[in-house]
Amino acid sequence: MEYRINELSKLAGISTRTLRYYDEIGILSPKRAKNNDYRVYGQNEVDLLQQILFFRELGVSLDEIKKIVCSQEYDGIAVLQEHLVALKAKRERMERLIANVEKTIATSKGGYVMNNKEKFDGFKQNLIAENEEKYGKEIREKFGDTIMDSSNAKMMRATKEQYEETQQLSEDINNLLKIAFEDGDPSSENAQKVCALHKEWLGKFWNHYSKEAHLGVAQMYVDDSRFKMHYDNIAPGCAKFLYSALQIYCK
Repeated sequence: MEYRINELSKLAGISTRTLRYYDEIGILSPKRAKNNDYRVYGQNEVDLLQQILFFRELGVSLDEIKKIVCSQEYDGIAVLQEHLVALKAKRERMERLIANVEKTIATSKGGYVMNNKEKFDGFKQNLIAENEEKYGKEIREKFGDTIMDSSNAKMMRATKEQYEETQQLSEDINNLLKIAFEDGDPSSENAQKVCALHKEWLGKFWNHYSKEAHLGVAQMYVDDSRFKMHYDNIAPGCAKFLYSALQIYCK
């Protein structure tokens, strides 16, 4: 079955402008096109659009989606299976948060007594599940299951105060990293303070610290696009800057 651009737009629930943009950046081109925007999409294009929208729903950037779907090793079935795993994980996180909110409401109405541990377990479980979904595979391959499992267990044992301290520490790192990056010197006092804070932050998750492992994590920030994106969202080039600063710090 074939669709013109306005027909596919209505079918998928997106604008014709979006479809034209996808064509422009080379992520989804019509089967054939004629003058006056007479674009025709076949079943292959429809299937590809579905997968693109899956990726978008999971928060993947268009640049990353393009790399995935344009790869010679692209496997549509394997991608769908990964979608399914990610969506199930997302559903589990939402169910935990829903249960946490329901208990909070019941507590407010006097029908349930929610202890302080319960109040924050949902958020901690959500953070762990999100980290596993985004980074678990790479971290487990690089450092092993034991480190990842012990890190998750340590987070679940964290008190409310420790959890809030970890969140604040992450924010402090990002804020100071932006200032240090603008200075442009990875050996500066601010840059090295960022490294010390980053070591402290790792200590919230790790049972044992080593300079080699610290540098290994920093290398992932540069090599893995998802890690890189986190720091480069602060300012383009921040991931590489942090790695350079940590190379100095770990000496």
